[in-house]
Amino acid sequence: MTMRDLYLLVPLAPLAASVVVGLFGPKLGRSLSHWLCILGVAVSFAASIAIVRDVHAGHLFDGDIYTWLASGSLRLAVGFLIDPLSATMLVIVTFVSLMVHIYTVGYMADDPGYTRFFSYISLFTFSMLMLVMSNNFMQLFFGWEAVGLVSYLLIGFWYERPTAIYANLKAFLANRVGDFGFVLGIGLVLAYFGTLDYAPVFAKAPSMAATTIAPWTGSGWSLLTAICICLFVGAMGKSAQVPLHVWLPDSMEGPTPISALIHAATMVTAGIFMVARMSPLFEWSETALSFVTVIGATTALFMAFLGIVQNDIKRVVAYSTLSQLGYMTVALGVSAYSAAIFHLMTHAFFKALLFLAAGSVIIALHHEQDLRRMGGLRRYMPITYVTAVIGSLALAGIPPFAGFYSKDAIIEAVGLSHVGGHRYAYFAVTASVFVTAFYSFRMLFLAFHGEERFHAQSGHDGESGSHGHDEGAHDAGPPRESPWVVTIPLILLAIPSVYAGWAYVQPMLFGDWFGSSIFVREPHAVLGEMKGEWQGPLAFALHGLATAPFWLAIAGVATAVYLYLVNPAMPARIAARFGAITTLLDNKYYFDRFNDWFFAGGARWLGNFASTYGDRTIIDGWVVNGSAKLVGIASRAFRRIQSGYVYHYAFMMILGVFGLLYWWGAR
Repeated sequence: MTMRDLYLLVPLAPLAASVVVGLFGPKLGRSLSHWLCILGVAVSFAASIAIVRDVHAGHLFDGDIYTWLASGSLRLAVGFLIDPLSATMLVIVTFVSLMVHIYTVGYMADDPGYTRFFSYISLFTFSMLMLVMSNNFMQLFFGWEAVGLVSYLLIGFWYERPTAIYANLKAFLANRVGDFGFVLGIGLVLAYFGTLDYAPVFAKAPSMAATTIAPWTGSGWSLLTAICICLFVGAMGKSAQVPLHVWLPDSMEGPTPISALIHAATMVTAGIFMVARMSPLFEWSETALSFVTVIGATTALFMAFLGIVQNDIKRVVAYSTLSQLGYMTVALGVSAYSAAIFHLMTHAFFKALLFLAAGSVIIALHHEQDLRRMGGLRRYMPITYVTAVIGSLALAGIPPFAGFYSKDAIIEAVGLSHVGGHRYAYFAVTASVFVTAFYSFRMLFLAFHGEERFHAQSGHDGESGSHGHDEGAHDAGPPRESPWVVTIPLILLAIPSVYAGWAYVQPMLFGDWFGSSIFVREPHAVLGEMKGEWQGPLAFALHGLATAPFWLAIAGVATAVYLYLVNPAMPARIAARFGAITTLLDNKYYFDRFNDWFFAGGARWLGNFASTYGDRTIIDGWVVNGSAKLVGIASRAFRRIQSGYVYHYAFMMILGVFGLLYWWGAR
């Protein structure tokens, strides 16, 4: 098998499994269906490992596989760009997807849509793989829209639930807003570069840096700034940056396995990958980099605050995803693209781990998701507890766990940057360390420590209903550890959550891991400045012990210990004392209410106005009914001159002749 065949195998194996199970799943049965999908992703993962080895041996590929359309000089093709950046993403996506596929066997065991779900998640994996392997904007857009479409299907998987339908429509519409900007950016690339292939566009970017465009008379915009900001608006939708973040917390309406897949390695990381891939364009626009930095910093800090007040275990993890995506976006804005991808990788491991651990708890409590109805689970679920502790330590950035290395590298890079907004970004990402550590351990303590609060509950609003699990009281005995198909993925994800940071920080940030796949101009080379002081992962960890982020993380953990283990009555008193702030956070800064009032309400008002005045008054009243009335009036007028007397008609003929003679004479 040639490497070209291996490249094709990566996306086509999960696609083939998805198609077969989607069409014939009920006839094949559950067991064969899930094994086909797991095998498809496992083959893709194995091929990705081989591709990474081949890439780091110096063998890159950039070529077309299939010509889809040719019109004049324009060719639109399906092609692959296999370089260190795409190869790294292949391994991350396929590994996390494989863990989610295995986990789904246990989590969705009683669901009537079992085979349909497996078909969807395999299709989701295929879509993301096509996105990261693309060598042109057309295929990038295909993968971009495909992950959006399949996420719509997965978020609304339990379609009998109105909240699920609302959530998937919200995700779909929020992403359409971002995708409008994305399409504009691709259109500008085609209009001014004459091609959609990455290589010629990137090669021509330096010569286009001074080019300006005039959207209207008297304006002058930098072409590359306009392209980069439009493309980043698309990333704001996919990667849930403020203010297009509103869909991501509601995506928790989907089953937990897809929450892990969306949040850890696929859809939300698509925007981060895209900006890193477009580094040869972004590097020529200071304005675009500043815009990216400020948006990312705002998301990192303000979304972290929302994690503090959440009581749904999955929503706490969801808001942590929003905050961590903000970190990655800030890294992109300060040109630390390698640090962004490094954090994307470590985050994929520990965030998938936390979501799947949350799902394990939900299974044990008969699909209860409210943290206030948990507690004391560590004695019943030791494996889930230990892996959740590892995930929380990694998320909080405690050395030597993976999140420490990637998060601290981003904070250091922001501190060395000079891009516009870097001071605000440095404050935001530093302050977020305390908040992240606090809400991470708040969730851990409420779920696994303290008194057991699940015995007294008899009803809940967790994941239930259409997937066939028991909705009643927790009367089936004490909680039990989840089956091996759930715990094995937890263990396998916990391993890289511990070691991936110190094992890969040197090659990915200060080595030649990404080669020429990421471009950074000399004035923006903050990681190059850090490289001069690099003395190894141990020294980096020891240095971190003396920095503010480490002590802020320790303070966050200590605060959570005091409030939820030592003095559990205190949080309620604090919430009552600062009622205005609590209300603001509970209402998520009123983004949803504003969107409902302004966008949804505005759309309804516009629709009612168009219906009342446009349709009923103008079209029906004036055009349709008005024309009929006009014909009726004209008919009645003409009927009066239709008398039936010959001399009346002769008189009219004579008048007509005189009229014609007068007209000809006047000419």
